[in-house]
Amino acid sequence: MTAATRYSDREQTRQGLASATLDLLVVGGGIVGAGVARDAALRGLKTGLVEQHDFAHGTSSRSSRLLHGGLRYLAQGRLGLVRQASVEKKVIHRIAPHLAEPLPFLFPAYRGDRHWPLWQLKVGVKLYDLLCGGRNLGYSTWLSPAEVRARVPALNQDGLTGAVRYYDGFTNDARLTLDTLRSAANAGALVLNYCRFCDARRAGKEWIGHVEDRLAHDTFPVRARAIVNATGPWAEGLPHSRVRLRLTKGVHLVVNRARLPVPEAVVMTEGKRILFAIPWGERTILGTTDTDYAGAPDHVLADARDIAYVLQVTNAFFPAAHLQPADVISTWAGLRPLIADPNGKPSDISRSHEIQNPEPGWWDVAGGKLTTYRLMAEQTVDRVVREQGLRAAACRTAGEPLLPAAETRGLSSLLPPPFCRATVEHHVAREWVVHLEDVMLRRTSWHYYCSDAAGLAGQVADWLGDLLNWSAQRRAQELERYLNATGQDPARQTTQRANRECAPQDCRSIAHPQ
Repeated sequence: MTAATRYSDREQTRQGLASATLDLLVVGGGIVGAGVARDAALRGLKTGLVEQHDFAHGTSSRSSRLLHGGLRYLAQGRLGLVRQASVEKKVIHRIAPHLAEPLPFLFPAYRGDRHWPLWQLKVGVKLYDLLCGGRNLGYSTWLSPAEVRARVPALNQDGLTGAVRYYDGFTNDARLTLDTLRSAANAGALVLNYCRFCDARRAGKEWIGHVEDRLAHDTFPVRARAIVNATGPWAEGLPHSRVRLRLTKGVHLVVNRARLPVPEAVVMTEGKRILFAIPWGERTILGTTDTDYAGAPDHVLADARDIAYVLQVTNAFFPAAHLQPADVISTWAGLRPLIADPNGKPSDISRSHEIQNPEPGWWDVAGGKLTTYRLMAEQTVDRVVREQGLRAAACRTAGEPLLPAAETRGLSSLLPPPFCRATVEHHVAREWVVHLEDVMLRRTSWHYYCSDAAGLAGQVADWLGDLLNWSAQRRAQELERYLNATGQDPARQTTQRANRECAPQDCRSIAHPQ
């Protein structure tokens, strides 16, 4: 069967999921679930995947968008994790070059900072390069205070002793998830969003699962030899799961790059905590926080305290910026599904992953980070194949490109695609679009990047209405759903966005600044 990627293909996909026994059913359509589905399908396994919300709805569209080994983890002595992530960021750069760009980081050091002295940073970045096999995305160096001033004039100079400069990668997390799912579908995987896994029972050597189609408002059975729980922050709540998590919240802000003109990523610290100022086209991303979270994972938003904290740290490092809440174009907040550890601060908890097999044919994969998703998937499928006695080819995901360049050019990249009907037509035809928010938040990032996103959403709703046969009532419901999903007050957002300085009026001229 050809890859079913259109909304109109839902019934075809449902029939495929219900009509035969799968080798593997993946629950969860974030980056880890997408990676498991792609790996299994490329090995020739009959694979299905269901996601209760949209693909990349949770953590996989709300990260710092970095592919990194983690210099902070190096300081914590977690060399194995740093080594894994350092290797994997280069793998992603190889298989998805359109979504993995080398990004230099400047880490300034200040007199009296006992947590991040310059000598320690110098040793750290050289060790960082070595853990990448001596072939990082770029070579690390260190800079004198004068060189730092020349490179980033707006940076706080008081007590500056110098800086180190090292390389990690920049990505588009939601696009990486979607392109991984498209690759999985091209390899034969059956994937369905807005489809909730309800429960499953063991019948001989198979699982019989029950899945709720949240659009059709009915359920259907799925039979599978093995089930992988890859639901991230939701993992504890699945029947048969033995996962125990500690959820922490990470918030990011987006401001105009003219307000904070960083030529490359800048590391900002508060004690042991690390935040970043990351250039993103005509924007700068600021974040992130790392605080314990005890609420429901379905609707996580940045609050006023989160925003104030990030702006406070940023203004300490860039005092002339005087950033205020009114400067914030957009925010996003996500949850880190860390393996439970009641000890220590959130930033101290390991980002390593675990793969557990608590029942025959049931697998929990949890923890980890965006950068190591492919390795997590490979290790998971290796164990499923071995334990279930499945016939499968060797793993191909480290060498097989996600998608041909012709299928991504102008549509899937680090920056949002051009704002036009043709872009929306592509996402509807090829990428499982159901709701307005699917396009604005995850397919394009227009909501996060565009200064007048609330206004643009109306135009996108018109296009989607034509393509998906929406009524006027459905169009109004979709706009309300989008505003609720993003925590927007329509009147306040319209006024605030219109008053921002240096903000382009739409996304028609998205380009990297020179």
